[in-house]
Amino acid sequence: MKKIIHKAEDRGFANHGWLQANHSFSFASWHNPEKVHFGALRVLNDDVIAPKMGFGTHPHDNMEIITMPLQGILKHRDNMNTEWQAVVPGEVQVMSAGTGVQHSEINGSVDEHLSLFQIWIIPEKRNVEPRYDQKRFNANARKNKLQTVVTSFKDADNESLKIHQDVKISRIDLSKGTSFKYKLKSEKHGVYMMNIFGSIEVEGDILDARDAVGISEIDSFTVTSYSDSELLCIEVPMLKL
Repeated sequence: MKKIIHKAEDRGFANHGWLQANHSFSFASWHNPEKVHFGALRVLNDDVIAPKMGFGTHPHDNMEIITMPLQGILKHRDNMNTEWQAVVPGEVQVMSAGTGVQHSEINGSVDEHLSLFQIWIIPEKRNVEPRYDQKRFNANARKNKLQTVVTSFKDADNESLKIHQDVKISRIDLSKGTSFKYKLKSEKHGVYMMNIFGSIEVEGDILDARDAVGISEIDSFTVTSYSDSELLCIEVPMLKL
């Protein structure tokens, strides 16, 4: 088994006033040569955006982008659909940038902060046709069991959102004192698991809120919760950049 531990306080941090951003991997002006990517996972940003503020229109290409609001209202607009679309907690948004897309992401509330995770996945094929999708997932369906929210177009799971990479992105809400076994897709995959909140143990290591572990070169491993906890699991091919 290969394992890396990323503590919450060791993430990159940027305070832009309207945006408080924590970076699990090198991003923008923050660079850590030991934290550039985890396999095909290139970005995991933990952002808090002030009311009425956000990211103005900007471009992306050849990246699979997943956004998960945790609190507040996200408003999205792009050059594929110029109407503002709301994305709220419980929903997940995916966008294949492909040959190029222009989009805006803003806090749709005038008085509440927006908290979200933004995930970038390196695609398995370049220059695909850009696309956008979003879907609501019932929180009750992830109580003490994995709820898969994003997979590859090649995956048979027809309940999940789709991107151009052999991934499995899932969430699980664990009750205190609960254990579960995580089984990886293949020996070529690894999983980056962030403890959104609570306290868990993963193969002998304690993870508190926003701590993360990356595990590869193993078939399965066990997670035990010491308190009610919520986990985000991002399983990806272990690409070497």
